[in-house]
Amino acid sequence: MADLAASLTANYFPKSGESLVIGDLSVAQLTETYGTPIFIYDRAVLDRKYDALRSALPERFAIYYSIKANPASAVVKHFLSRGCGIEIASAGEFQKALDAGCMPERIVFAGPGKSEAELELVLSRGIGEIHIESLTEAKRIAAICGRLGRRARVAVRINPAAEAEGGAMRMGGRPAPFGMDEEILDLVLDTVLAEPQLELCGIHLFAGTQILDSAVLQNQYRHGLELARRVVKQLGRPLRTLDFGGGLGIPYFAHEQELNLECLRKGLVTLCEEVDSDRCFEGTQFLVEPGRFLAGEAGVYLTRISDIKISRGKKFLIVDGGMNHHLAASGNLGQTIKRNYPIALVNKLKAPVADHVDIVGPLCTPLDTLARGIVLPRAVIGDLVGIFQSGAYGPSASPVGFLSHPLPAEIWVDGGQHARIER
Repeated sequence: MADLAASLTANYFPKSGESLVIGDLSVAQLTETYGTPIFIYDRAVLDRKYDALRSALPERFAIYYSIKANPASAVVKHFLSRGCGIEIASAGEFQKALDAGCMPERIVFAGPGKSEAELELVLSRGIGEIHIESLTEAKRIAAICGRLGRRARVAVRINPAAEAEGGAMRMGGRPAPFGMDEEILDLVLDTVLAEPQLELCGIHLFAGTQILDSAVLQNQYRHGLELARRVVKQLGRPLRTLDFGGGLGIPYFAHEQELNLECLRKGLVTLCEEVDSDRCFEGTQFLVEPGRFLAGEAGVYLTRISDIKISRGKKFLIVDGGMNHHLAASGNLGQTIKRNYPIALVNKLKAPVADHVDIVGPLCTPLDTLARGIVLPRAVIGDLVGIFQSGAYGPSASPVGFLSHPLPAEIWVDGGQHARIER
């Protein structure tokens, strides 16, 4: 078992022996009940991640779960039960949040291409905040409010300057469809404030995602504070919200280290001590929108070896699930260089490594490769391959209709109990 997979097993699934145990249930038991391929989400790991983040954040910070990471109903309901709000990026996600029991006022809506129908829906239902991504969108929201006889609570999403960017997938500091450039902020504010149907409540800063360096996050947060002060000066009153976005990462690859939450906590304590006496932030709530950080490590994707073959000296393990279920693990969801997720033969955790292999799925495309050149114990047909860090950006971020294979089951486990999740 590779080092990262072994570390994750020891940390989150410590009851494992020769076989992986998730939520007090063996993978053999789970796959006998539900078959393969399947995604398994462990409630206890979700709680560990939430508790760790909540402890690292000062009281002023609220946590809004980014539903795009994993919209499975059981996962969304669980984070609502822990006090989270929800961040959405579509009308479909809005409905999923409502179906899970979220109050509309606890939902914020970001995204660069909101349609008129989506905006009218969420405005008619009393959404908490819409994050404006363009001047056109500001005008569009105002027009809809005029028809509905409502006033919209809005925040301005800002594409920050380059010095605030960071993360594996950078979303600011350069030309981008996300938000409005910091350089035209004064024009944006003039436009929004001139619309009586728009109540400017906050700003939203999201410069990047999958950040593992707490110093990068702290730098972004400080930049957000300066932008907020600039807005408050023009507005003449404190903002209701300052949304720092998501961006908190988890380690997927051997060279990565987990985000140091203690360093983040110390930095944010200092930051809050500075702003607590600043009248610009009287009554302002800070928001973060983690998704993968909360859900990613709670999930494991299980797929069974259906064939083993050698082609020109290379051994291939052919499994019954692939990129149609887990596009991210195949390297086709944003990776520029293919790296292997943490992977193990989860029914042979203690066996010595013996082979260099590629792991490929059942699809008729060379893109359907889940691992290249990975070192594993000697495998036989019927063994179970487990891909860790699979609780975020799994089925909902994958081409599940490709080649018309069946959908994978998604299973919720909680201290020995298990159930299929209905989407």
